[in-house]
Amino acid sequence: MNYFVYILLCADNTLYTGYTTDIQKRLSAHNSSKAGARYTKVRRPVTLVHSESFPTKSEALKREYALKQLSRAEKLLLIKAMQD
Repeated sequence: MNYFVYILLCADNTLYTGYTTDIQKRLSAHNSSKAGARYTKVRRPVTLVHSESFPTKSEALKREYALKQLSRAEKLLLIKAMQD
């Protein structure tokens, strides 16, 4: 099983970082159901702008924590670098 760390761009132009085992299902939950994070419920729609895959939950959680420690500017640079 793979674990994914992802960054979403919310409708209010804020960024949200999380982890999951099924990125498409989680993105759908963020956009439409009560299963989405409280933060994204009021900031819909959200768009997936970055994701990374990891073989273990531990690695994914460590990366999620590291991404959450980055400033907004650093996250935007990461997103841009991965898109180029």
